[in-house]
Amino acid sequence: MLHLGVFFTGVGPQLLWAEPDFASHTHIDTFVATARTLERGLFDAFFLGEGLRVRENRGRIHDLDVAGRPDAITQLAALAAETERIGLVATQNTTYNFPADLARRLASLDHLSAGRAGWNIVTTDNAWTGENFRYGGWLPHERRYERAGQFVEAAKALWRGETVERHTDLVKLTAAPTVPPSPQGRPVLFQAGDSAGGRELAARHADVVFSANTDYDKAIAYAADLRRRLAAHGRSADSLRILPGASVVLGDTPAQAAEKAAWIEREQTTGPRALAFLEQYWGKDLSGYDPDGPLPDIEPADGELDPSRGTISIEHRTGKLERIAGWRRLAAERGLSIRDLVIAVTPRHNTFVGTPGQVADEWARYLRDRAVDGFNIIPQLLPGSVEYIVDRLVPQLQERGIFRTAYTGHTLREHLELPAPGR
Repeated sequence: MLHLGVFFTGVGPQLLWAEPDFASHTHIDTFVATARTLERGLFDAFFLGEGLRVRENRGRIHDLDVAGRPDAITQLAALAAETERIGLVATQNTTYNFPADLARRLASLDHLSAGRAGWNIVTTDNAWTGENFRYGGWLPHERRYERAGQFVEAAKALWRGETVERHTDLVKLTAAPTVPPSPQGRPVLFQAGDSAGGRELAARHADVVFSANTDYDKAIAYAADLRRRLAAHGRSADSLRILPGASVVLGDTPAQAAEKAAWIEREQTTGPRALAFLEQYWGKDLSGYDPDGPLPDIEPADGELDPSRGTISIEHRTGKLERIAGWRRLAAERGLSIRDLVIAVTPRHNTFVGTPGQVADEWARYLRDRAVDGFNIIPQLLPGSVEYIVDRLVPQLQERGIFRTAYTGHTLREHLELPAPGR
């Protein structure tokens, strides 16, 4: 069976914030309506992103993104009382939390929801978030995964009912559990990250991987690599579910779906957002340039990228002059404006575009070939995108026999058909 979740990012260009029918991202009614719709559609989980600091652009609040949102665990605790079956997954980082405290809060959500909680483990690699905690850029990238491994091991021991003592340079605690286990034993562990350190963390500890490898060939290669790593850690391939992030654009005809997808792509990259993207690379104020005009004719500032917004991947924080030169060549060859260029070069999760039947057939191929176990859907509008998928796509998946027609369990672990938690 295909497993499905919805990932509500809360930040970034994926969501069409300016649309008049986009619901409030802070009002509880938005989340209740979305979670109930997903439950009606028999989804496995509702998955919240998290940010501990609002995003910035060149040292100023980036007012093209959401400026703050409620704490994920608090939101999901409220939803536990308003839903019955849907899994509730909170993104929480291991770099700027403490194991005993976070393990207690996640265990509380798991207990109060009767075994429907999940934890999306992230390491938060940017220094600007660390400044909230007087740490700044506390750890090098790979050491963050080392801390994450020790952090998760401590949390799992607490959830097993053990008294835990850890005294390393990365994790220090002496703690005993304070919350009884839920019907699923402990929260389901999700992991999002594609570096070597991220893949190793997933192979050792995760129950579910939320990856960016949605393109078919990349998905096949990623799944094969992850299953090799699982075997090296003595785990079976069936002990982990692979749910890459994906967007879906549906239409009554292929042409209608393609037209809608092109419209969404341009709406996601507004003129001000395109200028802000280039400002990160130029290191200068570009607000005077026309986003539908040619690339800036000024040279970028000296020095590599300012990661203050936290949106630049590690591999893109150096070599900016070569990247900008490549963009200028690409823009000249294709006659691209600033906005067109940003659309062309911005990495995106794969978008499945077509009629509900076409998308269902494509997902059946991915599932049949073991490229994925399902998808974590990234909607463009809430609640509209979710309602459309539940009403139009889910019946097509059920017709093909690859999606449940009723819940058969009550816990998130049961929805995902995962084995009982091991050590």
